[in-house]
Order: sequence, then C-alpha cells, then structure tokens
Amino acid sequence: MSTKDFVEKDYYKVLGVPKDATEAEIKKAYRKLAREFHPDANKGDAKAEERFKEISEANDILGDAKRRKEYDEARTLFGNGGFRPGPGGGGPGGGTFNFDLGDLFGGAGQGGGTGTQGGFGGGLGDVFGGLFNRGGTSTRTQPRRGQDIESEVTLSFTEAVDGATVPLRMSSQAPCKACSGTGDKNGTPRVCPTCVGTGQVSRGTGGGFSLTDPCVECKGRGLIAQDPCDVCKGSGRAKSSRSIQVRIPAGVSDGQRIRLRGKGTPGERGGPAGDLYVVVHVGSHPVFGRRGDNLTITVPVTFTEAALGGEVRVPTLGGPPVKLKLPAGTPNGRTMRARGKGAVRKDGTRGDLLVTVEVAVPKDLGTPARDALEAYRKATADEDPRAELFKAAKGA
Repeated sequence: MSTKDFVEKDYYKVLGVPKDATEAEIKKAYRKLAREFHPDANKGDAKAEERFKEISEANDILGDAKRRKEYDEARTLFGNGGFRPGPGGGGPGGGTFNFDLGDLFGGAGQGGGTGTQGGFGGGLGDVFGGLFNRGGTSTRTQPRRGQDIESEVTLSFTEAVDGATVPLRMSSQAPCKACSGTGDKNGTPRVCPTCVGTGQVSRGTGGGFSLTDPCVECKGRGLIAQDPCDVCKGSGRAKSSRSIQVRIPAGVSDGQRIRLRGKGTPGERGGPAGDLYVVVHVGSHPVFGRRGDNLTITVPVTFTEAALGGEVRVPTLGGPPVKLKLPAGTPNGRTMRARGKGAVRKDGTRGDLLVTVEVAVPKDLGTPARDALEAYRKATADEDPRAELFKAAKGA
C-alpha cells in the first residue's frame, strides 16, 4: 500500500473514535473490534478478515504516539486540501501548475527534478519514513493468540453421568504484571529489526515458494525489550496461577477430552485467549457399570422367581427403584431393559438401564426348603437338561 493511501485513510473512523481520543480510548476500541472481527471467530468470512486488517493497521498508527503525531500532521497537510490543484489543474490559485500527488509521495525529486517537486529533494518518503516504515511498508505488530493448555479432572461415577461443576487450579503464562506485558522495564519495547514487527520471517524453499517461521530474535513477539524486565526477562509473559470453575457436561466418559474455548492462556496485544482442554477421568461404582449411554446392573433373583416368574425391584442411579416383571422360565444371564434410566445423552435424553438376571444359589437351606427341593428333584428325575448337549456332541 502506498504512502498516499495511508494519508487518505481515516484511521479514527476505522476505530470509531474521535480525533482527540486518549490512548486508553484507542486501545479499548481496538481490543473490542479485534475480538469481534478476529479471523478465529469469523472463519471463512473474507469481509471480517479484511476489516480485522484495517483495524490492526489503524491501531499500529494511532496506538503509537510518535506515529500518530506524524499521521495527524500529514492529514492536516494533505487530507484537508493542502497542495491540491486548482480549477485549472494547477496550484491552489489555479494556473498551469501540474502537480501529481502520487509523484510527490512516491519519488519526487529523483534525478534532480525541477520546480515544486524538486523543492522537496528526495520527495516526502523521508518525511514519512518513520510513519510508514521504509517507503510505504507498514510494520504490523499483529495481535497474538494465547496458547492452548491442558488439564485433568477426576469425577465420581455419578458426577460423570449427571454432570458437575468442578474447580480447577491452573498454572499458565500470562502478561507479566511487572511490565504490563511489554517485556520492558519502562514499557517501551522497540520493534524487532529482523522481522520488522511482524513476528515472522520468510525463507525460500526454491521453485518460487517460501515458508514463514516465527522470528528467532524476538521469539515471534515482534518486539524486543530495550531494558528487559527483571521478572519476565524481556518475554512479556510470566507464570500465573488462577482458579476457575469448569462445567463438565452430563454423560462424559472416561478419557474424554473436553474443549473449553477462551479458557486457555491470555492473548497478547489484544489477541484472543487460547483454549483449555480438560481430560476427564471417571471413577468406578460398586453397583452400576456403563456401556456407552446405557448403565448396566446385575440383579440376583431366586430360583423360584426365575422359574415361576415374578416382579423384582431394581435400584437406579440417583432415582427411585423400578419394578421389572420376570417371565416364567427366565434363564440365568438374561438381560432386560429399563428405558430412560441410563446416562444423559448429548441431546438431553437418557439411555437405558440394562438389567442382567443372575440366579442366586443359597449356601444354607433350612429343613423345609431342603425337603421341598428333594421333592422337586424326585418329581423331575426323568428330565436331563444335558441330553441335547450329548446328542449334538455325538452327531458332530
């Protein structure tokens, strides 16, 4: 972008602040707009990306007192009609003065020009060099997104099924409080000469291609401390501990990784915070198990309940018991289903409770029970439940 384009742009309008806005007002407006139009929050939106570039460009100029002063002077000189051609194509008073604003900004006076252009010697490139960085190349210290961090949490079986809010104490990098995140004792870091404030350097790979890597000298910050802070050693970041309340959704499973947007390391220069990833560990339960969205339970029943049928009470997790009807002749190991008594699904509905029947064999029998079983054994003496097994084995 040419120097002429910069002068003609109204950066105050871009940020939505008056021309007499304070440094704090400019910073506040920039941060608000940067969050709103950041590419991470508007994926695939080309207009939002272009708007974000304009906002960053405006902040680069107005956020620096020296560059803002030079910008205001340039706007006063040229933005309000100074040196504009008159009705006849000439100077302010008319006549035949042939003035090309583009030549004035681009390279007036090169080769020893004459007239008005020659009066500026090497053109206004030197005048605006500090403002536009080497003849129109804008130094952009872009907002920097915070890093993602990972933590772990252990939940009880019931908390995992129903969901829970748990406290997490995390240690991560945050803007250094001693230097307000600048890395410099006096709060005045300089632009990195290697990457010219971009935080990135390009290297050729041959065939007309190039790769972009973080700048080694400034470690991707775009800034270098002139007098490094004693706490953060010039990095602008320091270790910080904080406690947050994290809501773990209902129905999480053991080993699941949950992403919490914006709960990671704070960003730099108005950039968004990173994300927090929480790995969930779930404890076991003495009664219930889990199979996906369904809970499982093994329920003992008596021989007579299995043989003759009946109704059995089955406990549920955190709710009242349910009654299940056993059909007569229910075999050992049969699984029945109590609908809606399982874990919470993503859509808010619940899975089922899978009830497996296990016939309980008593260890000690009283005389009446033993006599009854002896009578039953005599009554079924001719039955052999293993007959079919032997027949199939012989025929195989």
